[in-house]
Amino acid sequence: MWRDYHVVGSIEHALELLNENGASARIIAGGTDMIIELDRKMRPGVDTLIDITRVPGLDEISRDSSGIIRLGPLVTHNQCAASDVLRHHALPLAQACWEVGAPQIRNRSTIAGNLITASPANDTITPLVALNGVVTLSSITGQRKVKLTDFYLGVRKTVMRFDEIMTSIEFPSLLKNEIGIFQKLGLRRAQAIAVVNICAILQLDKTNNILCRESRIALGSIAPTIIRMENAEKVLKGHELNPETIEQAAILTSKDVMPIDDLRSSADYRRNMVKVLTRRALSCILNNDVVGSFPDEPVLLGGGLAIHNKSFTPRSWLTNDIHLDRPIITRVNGNKHEVIGASNKTLMNMLRDDLGLIGTKEGCSEGECGACTVHLDGAAVMSCLVPAPRAHGADIVTIEGIADGDGLHPLQQAFIDSGAVQCGYCTPGLLMSGVKLLSEFASPSRSNAEQAITGNLCRCTGYYKIFDAIDRAAKSMS
Repeated sequence: MWRDYHVVGSIEHALELLNENGASARIIAGGTDMIIELDRKMRPGVDTLIDITRVPGLDEISRDSSGIIRLGPLVTHNQCAASDVLRHHALPLAQACWEVGAPQIRNRSTIAGNLITASPANDTITPLVALNGVVTLSSITGQRKVKLTDFYLGVRKTVMRFDEIMTSIEFPSLLKNEIGIFQKLGLRRAQAIAVVNICAILQLDKTNNILCRESRIALGSIAPTIIRMENAEKVLKGHELNPETIEQAAILTSKDVMPIDDLRSSADYRRNMVKVLTRRALSCILNNDVVGSFPDEPVLLGGGLAIHNKSFTPRSWLTNDIHLDRPIITRVNGNKHEVIGASNKTLMNMLRDDLGLIGTKEGCSEGECGACTVHLDGAAVMSCLVPAPRAHGADIVTIEGIADGDGLHPLQQAFIDSGAVQCGYCTPGLLMSGVKLLSEFASPSRSNAEQAITGNLCRCTGYYKIFDAIDRAAKSMS
């Protein structure tokens, strides 16, 4: 899928390679979009990937004394969902991150990548527009800051040049008298692309019959770019927030939009849902019920914190150009392997073809089914969306490595005892997600279990026996 794969140790080195290779090179971090696009020949001419995941310090979330929040380019969606900084000072962004994909996707996909992909249906763009986000673009000639509202030129089009890297995302914290919410309408509960999404942020004076002093409403998956609802904002600003003004704002949003018409929804349905979501979001703000279903303890499957590589290989040695004739040195299920000829494959194909670990199943090859789930440096990921060179210096666990000594893992035994296996194709992925869940929660609730397997599809069952098995295993392990 690619010819050259570079693993860099600094942003400066990445910028040099971008400048040398021009339009044929792309930065890769999470890769959850890039791998699919390369596989589908959607990026003709791109044959060089520059992996920045080994660069230290790029996976941090910070908030300074002035209240400015900064996200590094390697910050993932699960890191944001787990962040106390965002929960307390930018809740809509944390909520949006929680809506992206499934745990395995959120453990790899980055906020920067979501912004750069530039789909109007991408969930994190909407709250960052409402939060007045600014991105820093770096090249060998210097840096420039671009307001997110000026960053987009159209569907999947931005002002970003081929020689630039998005090195920072920043935005102000919500003020003490500001309250915000993100909501999304999809065609299913998880792994859904938005039909419509909305972020509403209001500045309220509660000493004066809940007077709205300022308002920002952004809508996604409606137009070629994220749009602000200026007329609705004007209706709210300077007026009491009550059911009447909320209804006026909701009606205005539905009148002011010219929705797209696509496979997920007709334009008419979108227009009606814009009104519904606007009314719902503003009502939640009025009733101080913005947290909603956002969990106090999100199920992260190992990916909520910045994970610095602590493998058996010295960090300085991890930064290499990985070619077909150079080995990928990795540890899988506790055993060291040197694999030659896999540098242009996915991790899933390397595990199956080169290491013979066929328990990792190929289902969809686009991160939808979860059958290929493995643990990469402690986090559950879809191995079909991970470049094999990312395994260089990494620690990987597959279904073949979860058994305890000579016996089965308690969850494997529980699957047998509960009758949770039918055709068995999805079972390895479900077990890998379940094992990671049980390492995070000693006694996971039904809701925890549901969150954990949102990225694992099973056609045979109604999932009831799978939930029974998770519960049985938790009890046996405690």
